[in-house]
Amino acid sequence: MIPKKILIVEDELVIAEDTADILISLGYDVVGIVPTGEKVVETVSMTKPDLVLMDIMLQGKIDGVEAARQVREQFYIPVVFVTAYADKKTLERTKLTEPFGYLVKPFEAQELHTTIEIALNRHQVEEKIRFHAEQEAALKKQAQEESERQAQYVSMVSHEFRNPLSIILMSSELLRHYNEKLSEEKKLQQIDNIKNAVNMMSQLLEDVLTIGSTESGSITCTPTPIEVNEYCRQLVENLQSTITENHTIMFTSHGDSTSAELDEKLIYHIITNLISNAVKYSPQGGKVRLDLVHTGTQVVFRIQDEGIGIPVACQAKLFEAFHRARNVGKIPGTGLGLAIVKRCVDLHGGQITVESEVGVGTTFTVTIPLENGCRRVGEEKTN
Repeated sequence: MIPKKILIVEDELVIAEDTADILISLGYDVVGIVPTGEKVVETVSMTKPDLVLMDIMLQGKIDGVEAARQVREQFYIPVVFVTAYADKKTLERTKLTEPFGYLVKPFEAQELHTTIEIALNRHQVEEKIRFHAEQEAALKKQAQEESERQAQYVSMVSHEFRNPLSIILMSSELLRHYNEKLSEEKKLQQIDNIKNAVNMMSQLLEDVLTIGSTESGSITCTPTPIEVNEYCRQLVENLQSTITENHTIMFTSHGDSTSAELDEKLIYHIITNLISNAVKYSPQGGKVRLDLVHTGTQVVFRIQDEGIGIPVACQAKLFEAFHRARNVGKIPGTGLGLAIVKRCVDLHGGQITVESEVGVGTTFTVTIPLENGCRRVGEEKTN
């Protein structure tokens, strides 16, 4: 068993050395002798004792009571007071520091041993109680934050549903009351409005379910071998077939390796959301580039567009759910795409960065490590 470390604070050197000899004979490790209160905090910080044996009457401006208070507040290390005598006022002051024991000089070795062991045991019990209390408080805070986040999602989703629902209601009312007066072109336009609104709602639901699943742990990172080049090429072809002729998606690949262990579902969310955003926020058309770099130890996806760009002031909250840049205008969107991307990148243990200039374009860079990358959202990455 590792001996407990004791720090002696005593201005009488002979008494301090005698006490040290007793402690050593009892099996303790004396980590130092401090003669003044001014040096107590510094010595405790350096030696990290398990207990401080503190004389109340010390020379200098800081007596043992004040030194004990500082130790208690900064380190939460048990202090046992030692004194030959003390007035009532001083004794009342010692109570404020919540000491773990009190010894009157002169004392016997057994008395010293018993007092120290009781103090150490009490401190151990208090540490366990404090640990469980902190755990309970952390869980309570986590539950409260989760509840607030869910309430926020419900509120925001309700708000986002109003627009497409209003469109559906308005178009259906027009068709109902003015069907005979509307031209075929106008009828088809109202039907298209309803269809687009339904698609918006479906996408919103899918995005909310996806982001909720990543936060609840329902979606985890399960890497499997993927031919990354071919996967990206096929994904680009599929996306190109769904966009207008004004946009061109270009794919380039760098590196000798082609295979990597990645979670295909998460990679799909990352690439499709970033490319879809690149197309959406390039209303005048242009090129969208997907560059793949495979170094053997990491995979880098770089998505670049020639769109409206993102104001610097909006970039700090870019990956928060329902956040949209202030310059998007009437371009439709839920503000969930980048939040989903960020969570999928986090699940891979990767990083995502953005470089953007308003009116020039935006580049997102996703870097995913290939060794021990996958982890839970919020979990610290280990080396």
